[in-house]
Amino acid sequence: MAAFFQGFVLGAGLIIAIGSQNAYVLRQGLKREHVFLICLVCALSDALLITIGVSGTGTLVASSDLLLSAVRIGGALFLSLYGIRAAQASIKGEYLDTTGGALVVTPLKSALLTTLAFTYLNPHVYLDTVVLLGSIAGQFAWQERIQFGFGAVVASFAWFFMLGFGARWLAPVFSRAIAWRILDLLIAFIMFGLAISLVLPLLN
Repeated sequence: MAAFFQGFVLGAGLIIAIGSQNAYVLRQGLKREHVFLICLVCALSDALLITIGVSGTGTLVASSDLLLSAVRIGGALFLSLYGIRAAQASIKGEYLDTTGGALVVTPLKSALLTTLAFTYLNPHVYLDTVVLLGSIAGQFAWQERIQFGFGAVVASFAWFFMLGFGARWLAPVFSRAIAWRILDLLIAFIMFGLAISLVLPLLN
């Protein structure tokens, strides 16, 4: 369960961030258009990429102590940079504008294509799921690696469906910068904590 929890926390920390994909899911949630299918596409895409990372990259990294150490350091640096970005967003008070523009009905085909574009044309999704999650999974034994990946997948499904269907209730809250400041600050703490946990075994 420790591996599942770490996968869930890391997956959630990487997914819950201000970005084009989340902005689109949130906006469609506010408009109440094709919410289920859009959330399903996002979550299944994450599941596919996480599976590729955990089963492929993780196995490669686990076979080499030197490579595993390098990935630990690289992952810690990446998480630290991610944490710094979240902290900066919190300080600046960046937040998603979910109220602007007329609520024009979006055709299903267009909505799904846009969702796929936000998902697969974003280089960060590959860094987060295939490279980072897959590399970190390499520190676990095979059974725990599966639990780690499953935890990350569960976090993805939980987040996207909560974001899409909860948007109608979250709209009044996240229309204010303070809500995004608190969320980004929490993400920053999670990223820094996970970065430290990656480096600590190398110091022993």
